[in-house]
Amino acid sequence: MNKLQETIDKFKLNVLAVENVPQSFSSTVYKILLMDNRTVFIKIPYSKQKLEREFSVLKRIENDLPVPQVLDYWEGNEEITGALLLSAINGVPITEKVDSVLAFDIGVHHAKLHAIDPYEHDFNSSVSNEYDLWPEFIKRQFNSFAIDVKEVVDPSLYELSLQYFDKQIKLLPPSDGPCFIHLDFRPGNILVRENKVVGIIDFESVRIGSTDMDFTKINRDIFLKYPGTLQAYQQGYESIRALVDLQEVFPFYHFIDAFNSIGWCNRRGIEKHQAFLHENLAYLKGILNVK
Repeated sequence: MNKLQETIDKFKLNVLAVENVPQSFSSTVYKILLMDNRTVFIKIPYSKQKLEREFSVLKRIENDLPVPQVLDYWEGNEEITGALLLSAINGVPITEKVDSVLAFDIGVHHAKLHAIDPYEHDFNSSVSNEYDLWPEFIKRQFNSFAIDVKEVVDPSLYELSLQYFDKQIKLLPPSDGPCFIHLDFRPGNILVRENKVVGIIDFESVRIGSTDMDFTKINRDIFLKYPGTLQAYQQGYESIRALVDLQEVFPFYHFIDAFNSIGWCNRRGIEKHQAFLHENLAYLKGILNVK
């Protein structure tokens, strides 16, 4: 019996049709049409840690943000990490051009996530608290991916990256938090309908930490591509809470994102992620002024 069928049986679903969900890089996600014409999603995370983290976060923030409802949970077995049965949200991931109206709304929703004050019990949940030792968390992530990066980039580029990291991490501003941070806040995880945000998905990477790392992917995928969106996003965000100085943190976190993404590609299979690897190599060389 394959993983999907076993999971369907565990959730006791009467299935009419199954559709793979593309652009889900760390988990396997299926869109399920049931016999009663309802649509649900099955998510099989990459690890049990990610399963438990997303389950606890979705339950924790369901009253604060438009997120999928957890309809059922399976802790898995020796072969399968486990799965979540999630409700469908009537919206689609952002694939089109983002205008200032949508950027403003993205800012509002992102700020609402950051404005959720962690309770005392949140610090003892499956969501890691990295806030108190924030620079150490960044170093730990960087050093973990550095092992993989070293195998695929030119030695001189690798050494230049290490030098840049050691210099720039000392220049970071004071941490902003403690807050829940998404860590994969990008267009593919923002659901929209009629140019409005209707859902935020994929919370398997969430931590309690400093907000400054959480703007990296929307800077890469929205602000740098669509003029005027950064200003509109800032206005939306600041209607909810104060915003860190983005221009102060963007260069360092853009570097971190490119470097770690190269390591991720090597870890998950270079052949499968060639385009993403070359995209981030270009970013890294551009940041370090390497031809």
